[in-house]
Amino acid sequence: MLRLHTLHTPAFILCLLIAFTASAQQALKPYQDTHLSADERVNDLLKQLTLEEKIQLLGFNSKGVPRLGIPVYNWWNEALHGVARAGEATVFPQAVALAATFNDELQQNIADVISTEARAKYNLAIKLDRRIQYMGLTFWSPNINIFRDPRWGRGQETYGEDPYLTSRMGKAFVRGLQGNDPHYLKTSACAKHFAVHSGPEANRHTFNAIVDEKDLRETYLYAFHELVNAGVESVMCAYNRVNDEPCCTGNTLLHKILRDEWKFKGHVVTDCWALEDIWLRHKVMPDAIHVAAAAVKAGVNLDCSNMLQDDLLKAVEQKLITEKEIEQALIPSLRTQFKLGFYDDPSLVPYHSLGAESIHNTHNIEQARLAAQQSMVLLKNDKNILPLKANQYGSILVTGANAASLDALLGNYHGVSSNTVTFVEGITKAAGPATVVQYDLGCNDVDSVHFGGLWASENSDVTIAVLGLTPVSEGEEGDAFLAAHGGDKADLSIPASHLVFLKALRKKHHKPIIAVITAGSAIDIHAIAPYADAVVLAWYSGEQGGNALADILFGKVSPSGRLPVTFYNSFSDLPAYDSYAVKGRTYRYFTGKVQYPFGFGLSYTQFAYEWKQKPKDIYKPKDILSFTATIKNTGAMEGDEVVQAYIKYPTGERVPLKELKQFKRVHVAAGSNGEVALTIPLEDLQKWNLKTSAWEVTPGKYTLVLGGNSQDEKLVHVFTVKK
Repeated sequence: MLRLHTLHTPAFILCLLIAFTASAQQALKPYQDTHLSADERVNDLLKQLTLEEKIQLLGFNSKGVPRLGIPVYNWWNEALHGVARAGEATVFPQAVALAATFNDELQQNIADVISTEARAKYNLAIKLDRRIQYMGLTFWSPNINIFRDPRWGRGQETYGEDPYLTSRMGKAFVRGLQGNDPHYLKTSACAKHFAVHSGPEANRHTFNAIVDEKDLRETYLYAFHELVNAGVESVMCAYNRVNDEPCCTGNTLLHKILRDEWKFKGHVVTDCWALEDIWLRHKVMPDAIHVAAAAVKAGVNLDCSNMLQDDLLKAVEQKLITEKEIEQALIPSLRTQFKLGFYDDPSLVPYHSLGAESIHNTHNIEQARLAAQQSMVLLKNDKNILPLKANQYGSILVTGANAASLDALLGNYHGVSSNTVTFVEGITKAAGPATVVQYDLGCNDVDSVHFGGLWASENSDVTIAVLGLTPVSEGEEGDAFLAAHGGDKADLSIPASHLVFLKALRKKHHKPIIAVITAGSAIDIHAIAPYADAVVLAWYSGEQGGNALADILFGKVSPSGRLPVTFYNSFSDLPAYDSYAVKGRTYRYFTGKVQYPFGFGLSYTQFAYEWKQKPKDIYKPKDILSFTATIKNTGAMEGDEVVQAYIKYPTGERVPLKELKQFKRVHVAAGSNGEVALTIPLEDLQKWNLKTSAWEVTPGKYTLVLGGNSQDEKLVHVFTVKK
């Protein structure tokens, strides 16, 4: 009895637990030990891998190493504006539409929803042992290229033409995707396409972008540098060459700037089959074996093709590369996997319990609707037709080729939702059962002779015509299969049949016609406006586009989207498409007349600005510009104003006309005031000196301009920067 009693004493049980724990810890290999740093764990794992295994882990479609517990994993996943290509998910507005919100707080919330849904889908898939493409945690988003020319079909994937706006929206997206846990990434984000990549789309596999270092630094690399400083986990190198160097084997971008200068510690992934382009299409190397070796030496860590897996061992045998170099190339991507928790007990990862209840739930749908509301841009309302008064219009016709179009909501790189609300559906629901709402396709994209809905329009109190583009008429090479130039646009026009249809509607009667335009880029609104009493740019507005449009049309919310791109009058006003010099492009350097300036957007109310605290008159280069403005809503409806702060520079070599350097969205009730306090570090005003190959803040007189768009000057203050 004494022995039995001894076996059950707390001290004896504690000894057993200690012994068991010690035994379990001894069974763990160092790379499985969460008490060690990520680098220590990676180094231990590397010691146990064969050369062949190391090479196989450099490909995006990894078969894993079962003997070491390295799982099968497909790195390729997309989350441009929602978890893409992976079944049920919340579909947010396209990236260019998100930029039109000028709301990086909302952007971070959206990315947080996306990463939550991604973790939940990953958890569900792993339980079913579905380790397949588009179910992983490594997202090749966001696209932070500069939408420098409206011809580019993929411009819809970007945050517009301005480097500062792109960096703000991009950093917010990265923060939301990667989370804020001190030990684990929620998901891995990727800044793409590095660098100087923005068309022509048809030539992207052969194109050589020639750009001097001033334009390179100030325009094309600005957002990438900001995202690297913000901790983005991955960078994707592009298909093209820059100044003769292929982006995925060039020393300047990947080694000199990204690694040495910016101290980037994450992993570099190639665009898909970009390495193949280097010898087959750019023709700057003799074969795949030389390309594989050059890519690893330049800093590529992961290949979105099978070239490294197929040819790197041959490169070793030909003494083009060493095993040590291959090992160094593998470290960053392994580190990413450790940070995602791939080698840890799932219970240690804070996101392991997320499941189906986190996917496309009420909160996520509300965020999609809010984003769509804030993205839509009111371009014309001179007769104050909008907002529609419910008691004034008893019958409505919703018509046009895109009124019930799924494509016109989803954009490219999209997910799918079981609750997508088309424009006709959203308007029908908002109008209510006591209102006559009819729908007629009206026109298609090609027939400019035969139309429907004309009689119905004539007999309705108001007509809402949803016209414009879809992602098959502008987008990525191959995907936009109806685009005129390999994905790019031939002009600023909507389909000719859409415009003829709108004219036919106008010819039938003089009742209100509201034109709703879908697109991911600048459109010739001047051709549309004479035949419509109001014009709303809806972009590709995501799954809640129909509800959001109805919210704006019926005055539930005041429109507050702002253009993240300039709406030019014609492509002929711009330099050649294949010129990457920024002179004559974007609001920063374009001196001609435009349809609508960068940052433009109408509201149902009006706002007045007053200084509450002006900036100082004199600053030094290391100082911070601080100021506060009072924003008064002088209209009769509550609404959001997007306060935009621009800087005009002292006269100098190739300085921009002006540049956005701060912005803030503020909601103000009718007749009330709001306050916006902003800061601009003077270091943000530095420019690249071609003579010294360095950044510098130029001494001299600067002008701070506050307003509602890039041509609006509601408040102005001149200040001097001294050495």
